[in-house]
Amino acid sequence: MSDGNLVIRKNDHLDIVLDSRRTPVPTGDQFARYQFEHCALPELHLDAIDLSARFLGRTLQAPLLISSMTGGAARAKYINHHLAEAAQALGIALAIGSQRVAVESGIDHGLTGELRTLAPDVPLLANIGAAQLADGSTMDWARRAVDMIGADALIIHLNPLQEAVQGGGDRDWRRVLDAIGALVQRCQVPVVVKEVGAGISASVAQSLVEVGVSVIDVAGAGGTSWALVEAERAASEADRQVAMAFVDWGIPTTQAIVQARRALPTTPLIASGGIRNGVDAAKAIRLGADLVGQAAAVLQSATQSTEAVIAHFDVLVRQLRIACFCTGSANLAALRRAPLHLDGVRLE
Repeated sequence: MSDGNLVIRKNDHLDIVLDSRRTPVPTGDQFARYQFEHCALPELHLDAIDLSARFLGRTLQAPLLISSMTGGAARAKYINHHLAEAAQALGIALAIGSQRVAVESGIDHGLTGELRTLAPDVPLLANIGAAQLADGSTMDWARRAVDMIGADALIIHLNPLQEAVQGGGDRDWRRVLDAIGALVQRCQVPVVVKEVGAGISASVAQSLVEVGVSVIDVAGAGGTSWALVEAERAASEADRQVAMAFVDWGIPTTQAIVQARRALPTTPLIASGGIRNGVDAAKAIRLGADLVGQAAAVLQSATQSTEAVIAHFDVLVRQLRIACFCTGSANLAALRRAPLHLDGVRLE
């Protein structure tokens, strides 16, 4: 695919995700099945609750990641600048969008060391696609992507469903796991692997960790459906029908995080996909996540200003803090032990 077509595609993605009429909020709420047991006597000071977390050798003020959004359109420059400034102010991690366009074309769209200057104290994660690694010809993308922004880690994103329903998408996914393993050996920073909204199963997560991947972001179903996004971009009615059949495809985030944690008890896990608020974030942490990511939910704020992004996450942090307070959890370690019920049955 030409650089020009890639930029058009990235702009299309932004336009579609920002238009709630074209990408409505998914029906149903997987997190609603889970309910914390309310603690009427928390014996805590709300303001003293410790939400700090460690990630990639840095301390976060809250266990939050601004998940990958955009990296290939001209407006990505100000979006990512707003996100970087907000991440620094909030003390949370930031993952940038795909750097494919920047690496291939040399047009960085703001994906430069300036992001590290704006966010010097928080984890900053670079991002490339897995499908482009399979033939080995672009293995140096990792080094270039990391160096481009001074990243603490590299995300490799998996999006086979999106590529399959996308016009001109990458069809050949053979040897991708081997390519990821080879990349891990050559990469100067830890490697994170994430899906883009269809989830990572426990078996796939185990395979990735076995080849050296350091962190798994399950990125489950429940948030943005990239099949729906690609259906909105379809060049023909037939292409649209193909994509629409997969709008509800994927492993729900709650299921993915529970199964991944059971299979990988010590691997850092990120829960993203359908995290609507701080209560969802608290439930995801209780189910096994170390960090919680949001992308589409904050995209509108990111197009506006740094202050809008900060305001968005301030609300989420307040909600998370109150969830800790009302479960009697003084910190995240205590939250992970808080009584939680699934469909009315208490979990062990």
